[in-house]
Amino acid sequence: MQNDPIQKLIAFHADNKRMPSYSEMAELFGFKSKNAVYRLVQKLLDAGTVAKDSMGRLIPTNMFSEIPMLGSVKAGLPSATDEALIDDTVNLNDLLIQKRGETYLMTVDGDSMIDAHIADGDLVIAERTNTARDGQIVIANVDGEFTMKYLRRDAKNPNKIWLEPANKKFKNIYPENNLDIVAVVKGVVRKYK
Repeated sequence: MQNDPIQKLIAFHADNKRMPSYSEMAELFGFKSKNAVYRLVQKLLDAGTVAKDSMGRLIPTNMFSEIPMLGSVKAGLPSATDEALIDDTVNLNDLLIQKRGETYLMTVDGDSMIDAHIADGDLVIAERTNTARDGQIVIANVDGEFTMKYLRRDAKNPNKIWLEPANKKFKNIYPENNLDIVAVVKGVVRKYK
């Protein structure tokens, strides 16, 4: 696997946030000539592993952000499992982001959403919108201050809205002047050390 040129390209891109030059590829793959690199690049282009931008520079394809999918794991009582691996991949961008131009990450500051499994220091994936349904977790501007809470609507009066925390230590937030939805939370990322 370490000698696989694709894995070397993916590792280079992950470390440097750019594709290597032809000279860097020659060194990376142990080639003595740029002609050998050119032939390999042509194979990678034909296979769709890499592409070229409008300036003719190499750019990564979705394959660079795919992760192997190995199946499921029991989180309850241990049980016998089939050792066969599922040969599939998942692209986290495709899984978590539906509207790329409208999506951003925010770091969570505080624990008012802890019972929704959103902890201090987590990253939330938020999608810009000015509308949301009752019960969705939103980023909202309430009377000039931003917060993340559940959006709640009165069933009898849908224009009456407020924000509800997911922690009993905090109170509901009722707007005095305005409550504007800024985004809807689409996912949570937590990194363990």
